[in-house]
Amino acid sequence: MTGAGRRRYFFPEDVERMERFADVVWLDLDGPDRVFGPPAEDPALTARVAEFAADLDALVVSYGCPRITDAVMAAAPRLRMIGDTHGDRFGFRVDVAAAHRRGIVVCDTTNGSSDPVAEWALALAMIGLRNAGALFRRLIAGELLWPDRTVFLDDPGYLRGELTGKTVGLIALGNIGRRLLELLRPFHVRVLAHDPGAPDVLANAYDIDLTSLDNVLKRSDVVICLVPLTQATAGLIGPEQIARLRPGAVFVNVSRGAVVDTEALVDRLRRGDIIACLDVVEPEPLPTDSPLRTMPNVFLSPHIAGVTDAAEPRFFEYMVDDVERVLAGVRPRYRLVPREPSSA
Repeated sequence: MTGAGRRRYFFPEDVERMERFADVVWLDLDGPDRVFGPPAEDPALTARVAEFAADLDALVVSYGCPRITDAVMAAAPRLRMIGDTHGDRFGFRVDVAAAHRRGIVVCDTTNGSSDPVAEWALALAMIGLRNAGALFRRLIAGELLWPDRTVFLDDPGYLRGELTGKTVGLIALGNIGRRLLELLRPFHVRVLAHDPGAPDVLANAYDIDLTSLDNVLKRSDVVICLVPLTQATAGLIGPEQIARLRPGAVFVNVSRGAVVDTEALVDRLRRGDIIACLDVVEPEPLPTDSPLRTMPNVFLSPHIAGVTDAAEPRFFEYMVDDVERVLAGVRPRYRLVPREPSSA
């Protein structure tokens, strides 16, 4: 990975822990940073990685590393595991299918930031239900909202402000979604969830209802988008889907901005009958003239949901755990398997 990335994410105590069960060697690279698709080919970088991996049992990659191709694996006959600490669990940096054919385990520990994302999703749901963004705008504009509380009587936050007992719709049930289910429990909500890849056993385990995207959108008081951005999910929430949101609904997005059609969302927000709380938008950064910046029924945060000081060491901490498991002959917890193309 990049030298800066190593200093930021690979904490000394976890490196020392790995050194207790393995000989650790490093290769700093200045290749692609974040990738939302396979990195551009760089033969020189790939050759360096292939040479580096030749005698390794496990290879951990992150920012700065080129794609780990079948050719790289062929050059590393001892390789038993490839781990990516920042891959968003998409396998963009690793040819997962090639690894599977060779019997090489692939792991991704991007879920190190899942807990804070789930927490912020819950916070945004509550902010939206209380219409707190609009009230904050009014306060900083100098309006005197207290003690005359009659001004609140037709406010959405007064009419529908409590989360307890509401119907919450989740789009995707990955690590973030399952953590969010735990956080929602004390509010006694009914949960509708859409995730074609979720096993039926989750419905009973979490006491939720698995259903269609259409049902989630039209039957939920709060809709929380958690779906990862892939070719199949880009634009998943388009004009037809946004039109299905029930009047008074709160729409929360903590996944990726490109999952949602921004123009269609803006058009619906102009009607004033829904509230949006968005940690991610498309494009990013949000243009200064975007109407989302000034709409009273919009609350924005600058893509901070998963960015906390406590979360950053977990990416490598979890990877050290899985490397130790694989080398000890134990099944890893964060394994990636080849994915068949599918829609969400």
